[in-house]
Amino acid sequence: MEELASAFEASPNPYLLLTPDLRIVEVNQAYVDVTGARRSEIVGRPLFTAFDSGPGDRAPDNVRQVKASLEKARDTRQRDHLAVVRYSMPRLKSDGGEVFEERIWSATHTPLMNAEGEVVFLLQHTMDITDLSPAIRADEPTTALDALIGGSVLRRAQSVQEDNRRLEMERNRLVEMFMQAPGFVAVLSGRQHRFQMHNHAYGQLIGHRDIAGKPVSEALPELAGQGFLECLDTVFETGEAYEGRERRAELQRTPDGTLETLYLNFIFQPIRDESGAVVGIFVQGHDVTDNVRAVQIQKLMIDELNHRVKNTLATVQSIAIQTARSHTDPASFAETFQSRILALSHTHDLLTHSHWEGADLQAVLLHETEAFGPARISLNGPSTALPPATALSLGMIFHELGTNAAKYGALSEPDGRVLIDWKVTDPGRVLKLRWREIGGPKVSIPDRRGFGSRLIERNIHHDLAGEIELVYASDGLIAELTVPLDRTAAPCPNP
Repeated sequence: MEELASAFEASPNPYLLLTPDLRIVEVNQAYVDVTGARRSEIVGRPLFTAFDSGPGDRAPDNVRQVKASLEKARDTRQRDHLAVVRYSMPRLKSDGGEVFEERIWSATHTPLMNAEGEVVFLLQHTMDITDLSPAIRADEPTTALDALIGGSVLRRAQSVQEDNRRLEMERNRLVEMFMQAPGFVAVLSGRQHRFQMHNHAYGQLIGHRDIAGKPVSEALPELAGQGFLECLDTVFETGEAYEGRERRAELQRTPDGTLETLYLNFIFQPIRDESGAVVGIFVQGHDVTDNVRAVQIQKLMIDELNHRVKNTLATVQSIAIQTARSHTDPASFAETFQSRILALSHTHDLLTHSHWEGADLQAVLLHETEAFGPARISLNGPSTALPPATALSLGMIFHELGTNAAKYGALSEPDGRVLIDWKVTDPGRVLKLRWREIGGPKVSIPDRRGFGSRLIERNIHHDLAGEIELVYASDGLIAELTVPLDRTAAPCPNP
């Protein structure tokens, strides 16, 4: 170590040693000689504080050039050359004062790394090349040949450096556009499809995993068996692009998380070298999961709507036919038919308000019995959510029971009332409802079953898979309903 330090100090080449945050660690004697700096005054200080860039319009640009070169060497872990940079240095005048003298420098910045590959120091090798430009040192005699050669070399170095700077700026702009692209983008290299670059959208798509330099099969192991790796192999072998439309992908977007289903539009485009051989693949695409799911939901809703319309029309047709059989008089047919259609529409209104997610039992009862007045109907039971199909069927049942009570039962008398009690039992969520009429005329078992009775039984047994018991007690009808609520039901009742 001592030998290395001695060699550093004795080298005729000017050297400056910096930390990664650009703070001066050490300088050798040659550096002190060429810059005129005092070692005690600059060691430990930030580089651009220790060396003032001096007066003049070029000062900010000079600092930017040197800083950019050092940061590039640090970040890329590669040596970077700065061919020409103008930097003013303080010089002592004969009277003891200080004046800034513009000098032209060339610098090489080399990253020094530890065993783990981390940059621990930056080594700057600086050369004063002012003498290559006689125009800068007009106080010293030069030959015409010296001026010609020196000026030509300097101009060429400056031209090359400016070209490099423009190329670097263009590259940075392209990289920035690449990173900020709204769609996901990645660059893969070689037959193993190693990730060379990917943008923020791609990182978001895969859950911001560390994939740099890894083959796709290692970086995204869940893609195995989904066909994507095979597509990449085909594109690499054939040189023909592949386009996927609404392609389903299962991705693990969180550590140890479950696979998420996504739908992607994408293209795999071959990347070729100068000879035309495929050396990589450019991946570009968009996550269209929301669009695909919206279309799926729309189709499901249209299918559901078609099913409901067909069943509703079938129900209306059945009501019309059966009502016509029981009513030969057109006026009574119209009245009865209209009341039953209104009962169906009342429950439809309730379901529409809930976007057909269901309805509450008490709300259905209130809709079907509100015409008789709240004083004559007593409702007693817990809040009970009904599936759409169950709500429609029970709505028709309650309408028929209410109509029968108004014509022949308790609601046909001024003091008659209807008591409705219900509960839901576990397990299986079974609704038990009791419809009891009191204060009406004496009832007896009817001689024949009308359409209302048949409609009730059909809805209970066929649509609801339930049971009903009708008791014709002397003081009023009692109807006891048992309906399972958790069974797998159709979207709406079948005809």
